[in-house]
Amino acid sequence: MRTTFRGLGAVLALTPLLAGCFVSAEEGSGADGAAGADGRLRVALAVPPVQALSPYSNDATVLSKLSVAEGLTALNKDGAAAPALAKSWTRKNDTTWTFELREATFQDGTEVTAESVVNSLDHANAAETKPRVLSDVTLTARADDADTVTISTKSADPVLPLRLASPALAVLSAKAYQKDGTVSPVGNGTGPFAITKLTGKTGAALDRYDGYWGGKAKASGIDVTWIADGTARANALRGGDVDIAEWIPTAQAKLLDTDIRHEVPSVRTDSLVLNTRGGLFSDASLRAAAREAVDGSALVDSVFGGYADPAQGLFGPAVAWAADQRVEVTGRAKAATPAQVKAKTKGRTLRLATYTNRAELPEAASVLQQQLEKAGFTVRQDVREYTQMEADLLAGKYDALVFSRVTLLDTGDAVAYLASDYTSDGVYNIAGLKDPKVDQAIKAAAEEGDTQQRQQKIMRAEAEILRTDAAVPLVHEKVVQGIATDVEGVILDPRERSLIDVDTHLK
Repeated sequence: MRTTFRGLGAVLALTPLLAGCFVSAEEGSGADGAAGADGRLRVALAVPPVQALSPYSNDATVLSKLSVAEGLTALNKDGAAAPALAKSWTRKNDTTWTFELREATFQDGTEVTAESVVNSLDHANAAETKPRVLSDVTLTARADDADTVTISTKSADPVLPLRLASPALAVLSAKAYQKDGTVSPVGNGTGPFAITKLTGKTGAALDRYDGYWGGKAKASGIDVTWIADGTARANALRGGDVDIAEWIPTAQAKLLDTDIRHEVPSVRTDSLVLNTRGGLFSDASLRAAAREAVDGSALVDSVFGGYADPAQGLFGPAVAWAADQRVEVTGRAKAATPAQVKAKTKGRTLRLATYTNRAELPEAASVLQQQLEKAGFTVRQDVREYTQMEADLLAGKYDALVFSRVTLLDTGDAVAYLASDYTSDGVYNIAGLKDPKVDQAIKAAAEEGDTQQRQQKIMRAEAEILRTDAAVPLVHEKVVQGIATDVEGVILDPRERSLIDVDTHLK
């Protein structure tokens, strides 16, 4: 199966997951204020870099949002695989694919070749902390000639072209990969904008890369400021200090003029994630008590100001096929009564964590604390900026986490999210879940190539995860992006992977 340049028809034969939800804000909207100098866009992002913009961390999405780096493929507006650095591909058999490269150059002037693609994929495979997108697959890449790459997997991977669109699998020039294992995208990507300066966790400067294969960007550059506080981001937009501010808190959204706020249907689900590996919630009856105690619908208006829907499961209304194929959850543990909770916890404190990068989460944590205390728990909150707590979360140092997760972030396919977050060896398994039935259900979904059958198996896996009470879905968010009225071409992406591209510019 091959695709043609920019072709959207002969893409990977999986039904698009989010048809019709990916739009460009051609009618820009926003605050008055001085335009960026010399046509440069001023952008406020919410989550400061964790690892100096390494693609192997959560920073990877910054590289795609700002059009710095690309993979072999990209996701088109319907969520299917489309050409990027690979202009076409062919599936040879269940485990082998061949990709034909287009003519392109890195921002350091070197050519994109099959060897450079193999080098990037080899480094991703060998990374000390493997990217989430590789949590359920091992890739082997070889260069057949200068512009042909063959990629093999140990087992069948029907969505490999989708997987290769992950920002974590961006292809970077050789000098990006340091001897100490770190990876620097500064000046080493292939996108229309090159990072020229990264100032710790506060800001970055990007210049237009005029050698971009896809044409010259309309903006001359991008000046990024990381502002973790949501109210401060909204104020920066209102005051004309930035042209684009992502993730406007819902409390601030209605304070913005209607022509500067853009509501985006999102695949983001907020959940209460319970640590099953130790502590209070290694007890299934206490997890069940927590699940029965919390009421996500109470958050919709009080915390999210209506910019959310009550959770139906791990996947919300922006995943169009999920609702019709949802599977009834059976076999859950019996919930401990409040008296039993007090007896079982023996005065131990439930450590409830969340982070400040999304302003609604600390508010949600306070509501949930009250609900949990009514169920007999003694709760103490720990609220910090996300980068300060990620290591502790992955190490299981909290009992529970109020967590906001983009469920189709890593590949555009739900299986990668399930594998990274809920399998026994998942690299982002904050819940510490180790359940053979869950592992088998996710494995079955991963191996399924038929679109409808794959979706059905995904929903069976969802039911198995919910059975364990390792995650209690709360709400499905609607994201609000702030865009100044003199900006055109901002991408409003339900997957939150794209924001600025070659067409984004000041009027």
